[in-house]
Formats: sequence, C-alpha cells, structure tokens
Amino acid sequence: MPRTIRDSNLETRAARGRLKAQGKPHYRSLEPGLHLGYRKPLSGPGKWVARHYVGEQSYEVEVIGVADDYSDADGVRILSYREAQALARERATARAHHAAGKHGPLTVSDAMEAYFEFLEAHRKTARDAQVRAQALIIPQLGDIEVSALTTERLRKWHVGLTTVAARHARQDDDGSDDEGHRRRRSTANRMLTTLKAALNLAWREGRTPSDAAWRRVVPFKGVDAARVRYLTLAESKRLINGCAEDDFRRLVQAALATGCRYGELCRLTVADFNADSGTVTIRQSKTSRVRHVILTDEGAALFWQWCAGRPGKALLLSHDDGQPWGKSHQDLRMKEACARAGINPPINFHALRHTWASLAVMARMPLMVVAENLGHSSTRMVEQHYGHLAKSYVTEAVRKHAPKFGFKPGKVTSLR
Repeated sequence: MPRTIRDSNLETRAARGRLKAQGKPHYRSLEPGLHLGYRKPLSGPGKWVARHYVGEQSYEVEVIGVADDYSDADGVRILSYREAQALARERATARAHHAAGKHGPLTVSDAMEAYFEFLEAHRKTARDAQVRAQALIIPQLGDIEVSALTTERLRKWHVGLTTVAARHARQDDDGSDDEGHRRRRSTANRMLTTLKAALNLAWREGRTPSDAAWRRVVPFKGVDAARVRYLTLAESKRLINGCAEDDFRRLVQAALATGCRYGELCRLTVADFNADSGTVTIRQSKTSRVRHVILTDEGAALFWQWCAGRPGKALLLSHDDGQPWGKSHQDLRMKEACARAGINPPINFHALRHTWASLAVMARMPLMVVAENLGHSSTRMVEQHYGHLAKSYVTEAVRKHAPKFGFKPGKVTSLR
C-alpha cells in the first residue's frame, strides 16, 4: 500500500482553515505526473481535486470529493486527506489502464457489454438480463466511467429502480399492494446483482482499480420470497380440460408432468425422451446445466405416446402444423384455458412449474430431490419458495430421525 504523503497545510481541517481562499487549488505532489489539490472556497467546505499529467506539458484536473472541513469523512462523498490521496491514486491507475487500451475510458456500458460477452462465451443465458439492462441500467448509468462511480450514486439508482421497475413488472401488478411493492424491489435487487457481476468482472480483469463503490451497496432485504401461486390437483385437471387445442393441451400436460420451464419444453426433441429410464433430458436450460427430469409412470406413458414412431430430431412439442412454439405463444391460450376452467384469478404458464413443485413438496418429496428435478444447483430456491409447504414433513422427519438421549425429566413444581 502506498505511503501517505505528509503535508502540514492539508492534513487537518484546522490547517486548511488557515489557507487563503483562491480559485487555484493548493497542490501536493503524490508521485510523478500526479498531484492532489485542495480548492479553498470563500465559504463552505473545500474540494479535493486530482491533477493528472497527460503529456506535452498539459494536465487534466478532476474533482474527486468534498473535504472533511465541516463533516466527518465517510470515505465516499466526504474525504479526509488520507482518503483523498488513495482515491487520487486509484484514478491515476484507472487512467493508466485506459491509456494502455484502445477504446478510451471504461464506461458502465462497456462493462455490461463485456459481461454479456462473457456469459455467452460460457454458454449461460443472458437474454433476459440484457433486455432488463437496456431498460434499467444503461439509460441511467451507461455513460458514467466505472472508476467514477460512487456508492451514493449507485444507492440512488438502486432505490430509484423501485419506481422505474414498475413499468417492467408483471401485467397484473398495478403497484397498489404489498406484493407489487415487493416485486419492484425484487426487480431492483436483480438488476443490482447483474450490475455488480459486470463491474466485478471488470475489476477482476484489472480494468478498474477498486470495487469499493458497489461493494458497499446492499440489496433490499426480505423481498425475494414471492407468494407462489399453484393449482390443486382438481384445478390442474380442469385446466387440462379447458385447453381448446390439442397442441396446447400437450404443452400444459408436459409442464405439469415435468415442472419444466416454457422455453425448455419448446426446445425438446423426440430423442430427449428416454423410454427405458422414464426421463426427459433438458440440454439447454437457464443455468446451462444439462439435467435429466424423472417422470412418473403416467408422465412417461404420456411422453411415449407423443414420441412413438417419430424421428429423433423432430420437436417433441409443437403446434399441430409442426411449427415450433415461440415466445408468448402460450399467453393468450393460457388465459382462455383458465377462463374455461373457472380459475380466477388466472395463472400464467410459469405457475405450472410452481404447481409441480408445490404438490411434490406437499406430498413429502425431499427438497433436494425437488431441486434436482427443477434444475436448481442447491435447495436454497426451493426452500425459499416452497419450504413453508414442507413444514409438516420437516417436523415429522426431525422427530423421527433426530438423536434420542434417554432424557428422564424430573419432577417439576411451579413457583408461585
């Protein structure tokens, strides 16, 4: 860690108070090509500035923070002499990295683009995050240099998303209830996670000198556990009967039998069904992890019927005319089927995945098994969304399997 350069005129607020107010900053050399300056105003706190040598006898000056002349330093907006030195050096390092490149200073937009390229290279789904980033990150932060980001700026953006994100909430969210408020905060958290992932990648690759600004920004607490909507067995049967078209009925049955996402079902081929093991292979998923979904006997019989005599490359589930299911093709059909089945309020297609998981948990399927079939890397998401449905199972399991020590309570007399 570089040593702090001492300067009796700048180190303390008392010393700075004795300086003459002037337009030109009072400078202290930190290293060749870098000076830390203190600009003393006629009134109010002074400003710390960094002066960078850019060649040909020229300098660039940037304001890096407010001096702790009246308020205690917070390391973000208000800086002590020592903190101002550290930040000036960070900015100098960032400029050196930028100068070594060919594309100028690294902006948030640049960092996001590099992150999505990284995701694509590692075969992870980035489409949804890209769309949301274009709507909720780039417009407000895209032009800012990563090295110039502050914790205060990021916190304001994060909190502000709870208003902006309302436009990107679910269609049935009018923002007037607690659930709508939770969803918007949850959306803000997801965007913060995406932004942090992009900025951390830039930091790990040495493209920005510090990760302190965004590391201090914390997400909203207790907003990621959604109220899970699922169907009962009776409602599920009514929904199947309410499907007017055979191709959509097959799609609904497949979702209820597997708990798979809509996109996963649309990409299935006949060869992905293994009749011998009674499984369906999901080769392209949200987590880029191949998994084998285990079917019940009735589910395996249903898939065998759909696959019998068909070529392995054919889509397992498609429109009756052979065309693939596309994005949002299911939305209107789902609403119509719910109306015919008397399901009110209507559910979206993703609720069929919740239905499989909820009914499985309530039937006392171990959470680890539920997570494996759904494609989660751990039981965390399952516990978060469905754990409350498994309370009786957990209670029974603990009382049955926890160690017993032969305790023999003595006689207890209550005190008066």
